[in-house]
Amino acid sequence: MSAPAAKVRKGRKFDQVLTGAREIFMRDGFEGASVDEIARAASVSKATLYSYFPDKRLLFMEVATTQCARQADEALHTIDMSQPPNIVLTQVGHSFLGFILSDMGQRIFRICVAEADRFPELGRAFYDSGPHKVHLAITGYLRAAAARGELRVEDFELAADQFAELCKADLWTRLVFGIRDGFTKEERLRIVNGAVDTFLARYGV
Repeated sequence: MSAPAAKVRKGRKFDQVLTGAREIFMRDGFEGASVDEIARAASVSKATLYSYFPDKRLLFMEVATTQCARQADEALHTIDMSQPPNIVLTQVGHSFLGFILSDMGQRIFRICVAEADRFPELGRAFYDSGPHKVHLAITGYLRAAAARGELRVEDFELAADQFAELCKADLWTRLVFGIRDGFTKEERLRIVNGAVDTFLARYGV
């Protein structure tokens, strides 16, 4: 699996291959994951694996983007965008923080950073599959809330990014640098409540 391939072929064992690959990639990282281990975990032959994914990078990209998209969709489907800002932003904040602090979110993030030079398209694919979808949803909500007179926002794109950054305060940095490996419900609640309060102090009516 050396040169990137242009296509991914789907078939009967496609999901089976993804499940096995996710297990190995999350355990061993991109570089450490071997095709033999992935095939074994997926209970398929190497020939079957290669028939779906001729290149390991394509396989990892599919694993990362599928997982990220799934979690983004699940989060967005549980949020009632018709509710007022304090309710919606609190729900969005908890969903966002839950993903970026999760083991899966952290592992994908670290692999994306580690492979950035050799695999620059991975970061874009990962961003488009999840973070960008959430960003668009938040921006759309802010526009709707402003139209209802619930918020005063001049730059909706900036405001959406600012809220995401507020939700990363303190905990994200400590996790990335290995100072902590987990946080309590109370600690997460403190960050999300602070993010919502700060955001509404700036943009609330």
